[in-house]
Amino acid sequence: MFRVVLLAALALSVPVAAYGQGAPARYPLTAEDGSPILNSRIRPNEAAAVEQLPGVVVVGNPQGDVTLAEFYDLNCPFCRRASADVEELIKSDPKLRVVLVPFPVLGIPSVVAGRVEIAVAKSLPPETFYRFHRALYAGRGIIDGQRALALATGEFGLDAQKIADAANDDAVTETMKSHLRFADKFGLKATPAYLIHDVAIQGHPGRKTLQGVINSVRKCAKAAC
Repeated sequence: MFRVVLLAALALSVPVAAYGQGAPARYPLTAEDGSPILNSRIRPNEAAAVEQLPGVVVVGNPQGDVTLAEFYDLNCPFCRRASADVEELIKSDPKLRVVLVPFPVLGIPSVVAGRVEIAVAKSLPPETFYRFHRALYAGRGIIDGQRALALATGEFGLDAQKIADAANDDAVTETMKSHLRFADKFGLKATPAYLIHDVAIQGHPGRKTLQGVINSVRKCAKAAC
């Protein structure tokens, strides 16, 4: 039912870009366990450009004062925890704006499930899509195209053939390529990853650390004051 797009083919089509010259400047950020967080300083206008990518979904407060972009793979175990933490941030921070960026890097099941998710996003309003997104993480095991489709057509009542056709559209392939090219600008190679104003973060630092970065952006327009 689904066209298989090899991740390697996608990756080979994306030129490797160096962000800046030499080692990127970093903020002295630490995770909740005290370990350093891999991050790099970026220009805020470049981070804001994530919203122009096709296939992204804005949730939380669309008029929020701080935007967090989350790059995720549906089969990344760290993304599962990250997704739950981001949901808690949305619930506790009414001014937070979140941009969800599908970024399947862990193989064919992730790519095909990602294609279904992008198709579903075109058929549901953002708040309903977010429930779909969170529901995908609720079960155990591999999240592949069939599992994503079953959820879309079962609990969310979408037409199976329409979603499959949309998922197989070449435009979805181009959407995924655009996400890879955009992430490559900031050296993002794994999931989860985040863009928040002037910082790119690789890995999940924990909810409290993310909230700390958000608070700093509000206070001094930097990831760390």
